[in-house]
Amino acid sequence: MTGTVLGLADMLQGLQLWLTFLPRITLRNIFEIIIIAVLSYKMLLWIKNTRAWNLLQGILVILAFTFLAAVLHLDTILWILENIATIAVIALIIIFQPELRKALEQLGSKNFLTDFLVFEDSRKRWEFTERTAAEIARATFEMAVVKTGVLIVIERQSSLREVEQTGIEVDGLVTSQLLINIFEHNTPLHDGAVVIRGNRVTAATCYLPLSDNMMISKDLGTRHRAAVGISEVTDSLTVVVSEETGRVSLAEGGSLRTIRNIETLRSELEILQREEDTGGNRFMIWKGRKKNERKAD
Repeated sequence: MTGTVLGLADMLQGLQLWLTFLPRITLRNIFEIIIIAVLSYKMLLWIKNTRAWNLLQGILVILAFTFLAAVLHLDTILWILENIATIAVIALIIIFQPELRKALEQLGSKNFLTDFLVFEDSRKRWEFTERTAAEIARATFEMAVVKTGVLIVIERQSSLREVEQTGIEVDGLVTSQLLINIFEHNTPLHDGAVVIRGNRVTAATCYLPLSDNMMISKDLGTRHRAAVGISEVTDSLTVVVSEETGRVSLAEGGSLRTIRNIETLRSELEILQREEDTGGNRFMIWKGRKKNERKAD
């Protein structure tokens, strides 16, 4: 019994001695950790909502390649990487100058803290229901009958906030009547693309990047080239109706395919709803907390 007590005392003494080597954490250290965590979060959030997200993935690939070259002692490759590193940093600053300027403007905006501290139901925000798919399909084919030009971009995992900023904010529940009214000729919002996030129309009259793909038929106009263009840089699903022929097409992953009937379009859109049911991979911190419960529509 005495040996056990002595052994326990020696263990506690050794633990205490080991703890003395650790740095002391003060209130100042905790304050610094909080500041670094907030800044890191805002930076990651900015990267995720801009083209820099794809850039970050590319940088991670290059870093992994560099690590592999160092492990395998590929001296020539390492020499090349070291010499182009400075040029690459300068080039990135020039390429992403608009995004960097926008980030600094947001940093100085009045709603910086409120954007970070406000909580909201992100599950409700990103929800995409079968009713929404049906409303989009119904509106699309009703407008196709009368040959109304349509361009509807549905957000998935890639953020479309940059696209939204080129248009006019709407923030309305998706209904066939709303979509038909937006694309009606001679109305203020009919020209450009509509962006849909979850069950809401977030913006209208948005500008989309045009595709440079030379394989696109010359019979297709700017509207179809814009639909393919946005699908090349994001994972969005874009519904487009030709103003000349009334043909309905769906752009995804840089490709364009014709949709023959309303049932086919609705089933394609309901894939989004099934992705939401399986949970997807969206997650946000603080302002975009992920909720497991799903509210009834």
